[in-house]
Amino acid sequence: MIASISGTVEALSPTSAVVDVGGVGILVWCTPATLARLRVGERAKLSTTLVVRETELTLYGFADADERDVFEILQGAAGVGPRLAQAVLGVHSPDAVRRAVAAEDLAALTKVPGIGRKGAQRIVLDLRDKIGPPSAPVPAPRGAVAAAAVAELRPGGPAEQVRDALVGLGYSAREAQDAVVAAGVAAGADAGVTGDAGDAVDPAALLRASLAILRPR
Repeated sequence: MIASISGTVEALSPTSAVVDVGGVGILVWCTPATLARLRVGERAKLSTTLVVRETELTLYGFADADERDVFEILQGAAGVGPRLAQAVLGVHSPDAVRRAVAAEDLAALTKVPGIGRKGAQRIVLDLRDKIGPPSAPVPAPRGAVAAAAVAELRPGGPAEQVRDALVGLGYSAREAQDAVVAAGVAAGADAGVTGDAGDAVDPAALLRASLAILRPR
């Protein structure tokens, strides 16, 4: 098993990264939140897991070992392969997955493309004794995401970081900024919250919401 790789990021796409490891370009499939932390030309270290199939070897990369561990645990549920497990982590953080399983929150799990109600029930049934409790506090509410998104994109602020991450994934600056603002407005309308939440926003949540707008399914 390849547990991790470390090298210079050569290229980024909306779904993968190429990392130069000792002169060899390694293609690694990653979640949007993981890709948002990478920059072409900079060094990076990713926790990884190698999925072996009869006709291919696929390397999946993660921001940390916890995300990788949840990816592997998810595949213990009936009907969940590596692509679907990665899709789950593209929508939810590892702790959000744990909370959804612990609370039997089928609505949260069915937000993942490819998971219906029966599939969500199977994930809860198969994983509730394996995935463990969440280790981090509940993230900021969606209203906080909205408030920061519709505010001015302050230098170094979370909304600007998300915009820059989207540009790094190949979207134009205008597309990226419009998506960030639209994601914030949509979240604010749902939550009924206004005002400036400043740096309380969760960048990963805002990134996922923006990508959902840019790449509708």
